[in-house]
Formats: sequence, C-alpha cells, structure tokens
Amino acid sequence: MKNLFPFYSIGHFINKPTNRTEFEIMRFEEMEEPEVEEIHKHTFYEILWTEKGISKQTIDYKEYEVLPNSLFFISPNQVHQFEEWKPLKGGTILFTEDFYLLNYYKKDKLFELSFLDNFFANPCIQLDKRNFAEIKQTIDLISNEHKRTDRNQTITQSLLHILLTQVQRCIDTKTDKILSKKYLIIFKQFKNLIDKHFVENKTTSYFAEQLHITEHHLNLITKEVTGKTASAVIRARSILEAKRFLTFTDKTVSEIAFELNYTDSSYFAKAFKKETKLSPLAFKTEMSEKYRKKQVSS
Repeated sequence: MKNLFPFYSIGHFINKPTNRTEFEIMRFEEMEEPEVEEIHKHTFYEILWTEKGISKQTIDYKEYEVLPNSLFFISPNQVHQFEEWKPLKGGTILFTEDFYLLNYYKKDKLFELSFLDNFFANPCIQLDKRNFAEIKQTIDLISNEHKRTDRNQTITQSLLHILLTQVQRCIDTKTDKILSKKYLIIFKQFKNLIDKHFVENKTTSYFAEQLHITEHHLNLITKEVTGKTASAVIRARSILEAKRFLTFTDKTVSEIAFELNYTDSSYFAKAFKKETKLSPLAFKTEMSEKYRKKQVSS
C-alpha cells in the first residue's frame, strides 16, 4: 500500500536530510523551523518538553493542548501535525529505536514503556513542578553531554534510559494499577503484527497463533492494556487507515473498502459509523475541510 504521508528521519528535522544521525537534542529557541510538510510521519521517537508557553499537537485526528511542565511523545508511524511555529521555552529530544537499544539484544526493553508505541495511551503527560524539575535535570545532563566535543554515545543512551524510566515512574504513581511489563510487551508485539497485516482482515485467532498464545489470553491482555477486546483493536487500526484515506485522498468509499479488504462497501460503512459515529462521506467532508484545505492554503 502506497504511503499517504512523507516519512522523515531526524536529519530532516535539523534541515540536513542526508545526515543519518540517530540522536539529537535541541532547544526550541535555538532551532530553525524544519523544512518538512505539516502533516507527516516519523521514523524515530520524539519527546517535546515544554517549560513555558502553550502549543497544540495532533496525532492521528486527536488534538492535544501542550501546557507548561509537560512532555509530549511521538512514536514512529503515527501521523503527526504541528501547529504554526510559536515561541516556546523547552525543546525536543529525537532518537531512533536502534539508538535506544544500543548494547541491548532484545527490543522488549523499548516495549516495556507504556507511553510509547501505544495508540491507546495519552502522548501528553502533565507533571507537577517537582517531578518536572527532576526530569528537567536529566534532560540538562543529556544536553550537556551532547554538546561536548568528546561526547560519548553510551553515556547519552544511559541518560536517555534514566529519563524514560523517570517518566514511567511518574505515570505509574498516578495509576491505580500498574500494567504488567509482560502484558505490555505482548500487546506491542500484537500492535506491530496488526500494522503489518491489517489490510488482510486477519482474525484474532491468527494473531494469537503468531504470538504463540491462546485467543482468550490475547483478549485478556488487550483488555488489560486498552480496555478493548483484541478484535476491537484490530478493527480500530483498519478504521484509522480508512480515516487517512478519506481525509487525504480522492478515493471513493467503495475504493477504500476494497483497499482494506472489506467484503462490501455497505459493510465497511456500517463498521466505520459504529467506530466513529459518522458515515464515511460525512467524515470525509468534515476532515477534508479541516485538513486538506489547510494544506492548500499553507
């Protein structure tokens, strides 16, 4: 399936598209506005920290107001839209999966973080002053290390691990029930499989088999992590892609249903309305007005 959005590496965000860097940290006030399209996907993870000012970020149709003393997380493959460049105090940390996993043999280390790679988690985390100050101290250590002429990649990576562990602790202290790391890992493996196969209309039993667990166990895990059944998570991914097609292409509802392997367009329309409370045509009209006209005028 053809990509609807441009994919950008970290190099694009420092206006050096050929630079294959796997880590960067920059303060907003020192950054040049990146020469990237307003609506895009990342090949890397990004953490925005905000000390002063307010911005708005959109991830796959969900809009977030980012306030002072907050962190905002963007994961690879999410459709990200930023508002006009505004004066803010804070900055951004950009890193690839490979950089985070340096010297680790298993990807599970990254999957243990509940706030990354999770469509059902809130990417915006508001912190109290004490916790934000502690996290900001770690960010300053990362920044200082990165500025050194003799900077060490292992030190930077270790500090990044500390930072994300601090964030996870802040999240865990605010929740009544801490998610099992094992469940998080399996759920994210499930999510990755869905991303690869959602157009094939695979069943819950297929994904359970791929993960070497029972269908019942997979449902138990997805309900624990997202509050939804496995089939609902599968359907939500398909509907998300339908939303993207409806918003950013001129394909008809029948063409989109065919692309996503629905049995017929009427069944697709019914499934879409159940998920979004709007018919595909009503959604297309509303979102095209909001996003595509904005792209043309910019």
